[in-house]
Amino acid sequence: MQETNASRGGTPWITAAAALAAITVVACGGGGSDPVAQPPAPPPAPVQMACADLAGLAIPAAEIALPTSGGTVTSAVVVPAAGTGANLVPEHCLVNASLAPVDPAATPILLRVALPTTWNGKALMFGGGGFDGTIPAITGNISNGPTDQPRPIGRGYATFASDSGHQANEYGSQDGRWGLNDEAVANFGGDALKKTRDASMFVIKKRYGTAPVKSYFAGGSTGGREALTSIQRWPADWDGAIAWYPAWNDAGALLAGWKLTRTLAQAGAYPNQAKRGVVYNAALEACDALDGVTDGLISNQNACNASFDPMTATVGGQPLRCAGGGDTGNNCLSDVQIAALESMNRDTVFNFPLASGETRYQGVNVWGADLGMLTPAAVQPVVTFLALGTTQPAMPMPRTAPYVSVLVDQWIKYSVTRDANFDSLTLDPENPGPYAGRISDLSQQLDTKTDISGFQARGGKLLLAHGTADILVSTRATQEYYRRLQAQFGQAKLDTFARYYEVPGLGHAISSVFNAAWDSLTTLEQWVEKGTAPGPQVTTDTVGVPGRTRPMCDYPKWPRYNGSGDVNAASSFTCVF
Repeated sequence: MQETNASRGGTPWITAAAALAAITVVACGGGGSDPVAQPPAPPPAPVQMACADLAGLAIPAAEIALPTSGGTVTSAVVVPAAGTGANLVPEHCLVNASLAPVDPAATPILLRVALPTTWNGKALMFGGGGFDGTIPAITGNISNGPTDQPRPIGRGYATFASDSGHQANEYGSQDGRWGLNDEAVANFGGDALKKTRDASMFVIKKRYGTAPVKSYFAGGSTGGREALTSIQRWPADWDGAIAWYPAWNDAGALLAGWKLTRTLAQAGAYPNQAKRGVVYNAALEACDALDGVTDGLISNQNACNASFDPMTATVGGQPLRCAGGGDTGNNCLSDVQIAALESMNRDTVFNFPLASGETRYQGVNVWGADLGMLTPAAVQPVVTFLALGTTQPAMPMPRTAPYVSVLVDQWIKYSVTRDANFDSLTLDPENPGPYAGRISDLSQQLDTKTDISGFQARGGKLLLAHGTADILVSTRATQEYYRRLQAQFGQAKLDTFARYYEVPGLGHAISSVFNAAWDSLTTLEQWVEKGTAPGPQVTTDTVGVPGRTRPMCDYPKWPRYNGSGDVNAASSFTCVF
């Protein structure tokens, strides 16, 4: 591969011939006796390794800031270009590597690096999801990325990611077996991020002969937490980060998910998919017009939260509450089902101290959220899987129970009690009794500190985003993260390096109502590399009403209809408080 000026730092090199010519001119032009000044020798050309030569490369432990037993590149192959347009994956060297743990009983960190033949001189790390356990698709798009713009590798980025230090079984991102090993727990908590980054940088420098000029992190959910953890713990490594629906206070999110699980496990409390559609439609009837137009989206979510009462709400002219409060069919909700949903709306309060300092986990915007209802949308099975699933929680936990129920059951069995046969439903997440100390210790690994002053001081930029209809990771938790940044830095200073946007109708990562796509990477590049702060941002729906757009409003603003204009156009809406 031919070296470019950009990958050398942007300064043309003095060739040996040019240097010799300069010496000749000076030597022939002078008649005095003073010594001829010699120009500095040109810098040595960077040593670049061919893709095939990377296979078998040792990654020294000394190259990684946190303890490992070193690593090895297990394969390196040239992958030809594929796809077209925004989906183009250019020719690249695909590297797989393994980092050995310090504890021989721990599992390795498996990582992957994609090195495009035509490199833009930059790097991007992908975050994972759930409990990780597999390597993210590093030649794919970032979370809720645009469908009409190139993916990171299509832009020339060297991309990389890892499985965070354990390999998932058939449970995939819900597999919690890693909790049996302390090094694996620390890796999932964040250590694997640094180890993966340092090892990947070693590989990148070997391939191109130089380090990236800019490095970014992008992720959603657990990947969003990983983005925030990385910029908080190792701010010198990162120039910018994109964090969608970040599970930054992860221990709290797990405990809140378990409160929900225990509630839904009660007799009659679990609403089937038909009932979920009924409560969704009731909230839509009550709250859709609060943004100035009936357009199938609840944009003024705070007003909906304050005004919607499932006990008195109606749907299609009939009460949402079943007559007498019992379960009389799929057209209404019983009192116990309403109580379960209201429990989701309330905070989970920890009646014991957490070492991370967190005291509660914020409730979710259940009114108007897709809890996993029945729709013909192709994405609906994934929405349902990530929401309330199709089976009531019970012991043993069904694989088709709510995503969070399976996830936290695994966490309790393997990380908290370390007893695979433990009856998790007996553990009260707000009053865990003998397990309080263990949960407190785990919170230090799982919860991310909100002090990102080191990242701010080096000029880093952060983009936060979250859908208002997310019931897996609470939008209100991201609001709390942002409020802490406001308190620490003040709004004026915060605006110089961070933005937070909320997207109406978007659930966790995906939605059949408003499936948001946003070119966050271009926005971040412009801010970091050109000093252009984000102007008005627009997100595009790719599923609910394909092509529909809405403004991305700086929190706490929300999009209000102007009173005229196309209801599917962002230009017809204004961000207001």
